[in-house]
Amino acid sequence: MTLARKSLTIGIASALALAGLGAVFAEGDGKAPAGGSAVPIDASGSFEVSGVDVDVKGKDADAARYGGWRLAQRKGWEMLSRKLTGKVSAMSDSALDSLVTGIVVEKEQIGPTRYIARLSVLFDRNKAGGILGVSVAVNQSPPMLIVPLEYSGGAGLVFERETAWARAWNRFKSGGSTVDYVRVQGNGPDSMLLNAGQVLRRGRNWWRSVLDQYGAADVLIAEVQLRREYPGGPIIGIFSATHGPDRQKIADFALRVDNGDSLDTLMDAGVQRLDKAYQQALALGQLSTDRLLATRPPGAKAEEKPSDEATEAATPTPEPSVAAGTAISVQFDTPNVGSVNAGEAALRGIPGVRSAVTSSLALGGISVMRVSYDGQIASLHAQLEARGWSVQEGPGVLRIRRAGGGGAQPAPTPQATEAPNGG
Repeated sequence: MTLARKSLTIGIASALALAGLGAVFAEGDGKAPAGGSAVPIDASGSFEVSGVDVDVKGKDADAARYGGWRLAQRKGWEMLSRKLTGKVSAMSDSALDSLVTGIVVEKEQIGPTRYIARLSVLFDRNKAGGILGVSVAVNQSPPMLIVPLEYSGGAGLVFERETAWARAWNRFKSGGSTVDYVRVQGNGPDSMLLNAGQVLRRGRNWWRSVLDQYGAADVLIAEVQLRREYPGGPIIGIFSATHGPDRQKIADFALRVDNGDSLDTLMDAGVQRLDKAYQQALALGQLSTDRLLATRPPGAKAEEKPSDEATEAATPTPEPSVAAGTAISVQFDTPNVGSVNAGEAALRGIPGVRSAVTSSLALGGISVMRVSYDGQIASLHAQLEARGWSVQEGPGVLRIRRAGGGGAQPAPTPQATEAPNGG
């Protein structure tokens, strides 16, 4: 299979802000910053309208480009309304600015006064659904840790170093999928916990410990084997989707591109196909967590029988047991990178919190942390309020913000989804 579509994304948020289009932005390019791996983009559950063609002229290249994005918003909204309601709906540019959460450049040509491109437009799911009067609820799976395993040149890599396969999963817009993917950034201890050797393990206790670190209930292993005919020439990718520690096979297929420059295109197409396979498996009931993985290991073995003198001592009152490692989604404001680290540190400092990892990052918006907590959600709620946080509670979700910080608008009701409120 030859893939003709080449996806290109560019970071243009600052340029748009200067042009007065601050509500519209392009997705990040998916490339890793120096010393780290790319973070997942668009986990917000946006409606995506792809294949929007524009051809616009302007007084200069920038004016033509901004005009093209404006036109893409209008055409994308018409296509979305026709798809969801069967009729065309029109809105003003200012109203669309508040609905659009991103513009992805699939292909573009920029001239001195002309802009020709094929774009994808992302619309805020909740706002767009409310305007169009359609249901926006998405029934998702339990949180599934996705492990991108790439074999290239005979070596298997996950997060030991950055790979094109891991970047493709971070570029993937997973908000519309029925599978709740837990995607890992690949920094810190990730390369030790998730590596090519780990995917061969079948021990449930070890896997349970790893999954607890990321607030996941099960694991999905997405594998690709790359075969290059010659440097810079055709690349064949053999993809497979498996589930659980035993690597139950869900699907496998092969894709091909004609030259090495199209590697990202190959990877993006592979991710799309694997996601469809996982969604179909979920619908057929094939992604249920096995009993041994879901069962918590028993506590430490009882100590040896105490001596008679110890028996005579007063027996302490047993404490009530609580659920171990409850997975809770915590939504928190992240205006900058420092607020992400501060939020994680604040949660980790609470007694009973095993781990707190940002699973969906939205700088300038609301990010989501996956928190593993030894207790009930109400207990974590109380501890956060005692530490000066303003907390709202939803089913399995807490929405936190610093008390007194932003009283102009009430905090949104937390939703039982992983996605941040992008836009």
